Amino acid sequence: MIRIQNTPNLTGVTTTGDIHDFEELYEALHSIVGEELEYTHYDAVRLRILGVCYDIRHAMMGNRGAQHVPNGLDRERMQRLSITGAEMNIYLSFETYWPEMIFVCYALNDFIHLHEKNYKTHAWDATIATVRKFQSAVAICLQETLTIHKFAQIKKYITPQRTWDNQKYEGYATQYLDMLNIKYIQMDPPKREKNLSIFAKRLAEQDQQYLQEKKTIHEFAHKEGLLPDQIRYSKEYPEHIEW
Repeated sequence: MIRIQNTPNLTGVTTTGDIHDFEELYEALHSIVGEELEYTHYDAVRLRILGVCYDIRHAMMGNRGAQHVPNGLDRERMQRLSITGAEMNIYLSFETYWPEMIFVCYALNDFIHLHEKNYKTHAWDATIATVRKFQSAVAICLQETLTIHKFAQIKKYITPQRTWDNQKYEGYATQYLDMLNIKYIQMDPPKREKNLSIFAKRLAEQDQQYLQEKKTIHEFAHKEGLLPDQIRYSKEYPEHIEW
């Protein structure tokens, strides 16, 4: 089962699961975002979700974290079942910045909607169920981290709006996400806890600050003869992260 937990300094979250959980999630995320250029104006957003896939793949290769987790079969139970084996399972893990993870889960609502529409899926579709289970794990962690009042405020952003004329994250300027990631990382842990719901709100509402940043990016891209997605955010991520 996929689990999402806060990192010690609230820099982000740790995603854990066994090899089968990670394989299932990897395949589901890859499927839900479609092929390259399948969804016009979603390339940059698609890459952020594929970034999670990248971490999943490297976790499965042994390049991220791992931990032993009790599997529920102690010696007494194994004797009753006439089996022998380890009492612990190995769970793989990887870390993701909090703003990044929230954005990915928001954007997945768009891709689920597109997947349902384009592939005429049914209510029991396994790919969508796996993605929803992943989103649910993030929501549980948010609920356990935020106050009741703050979580109540962001629940409306978690719920997909079926009345959208256009998908919410179509053409999204992901440089803004980089800006929020870096701002969040630079905060101390108490300030991160205090501001997490604000970052979740900014990623959902696409407020005036976002619109101004997007305008600046488009103007610069036009001036340089580039596509907006080709413009990188000017500041660099820290080399060392204290999770």
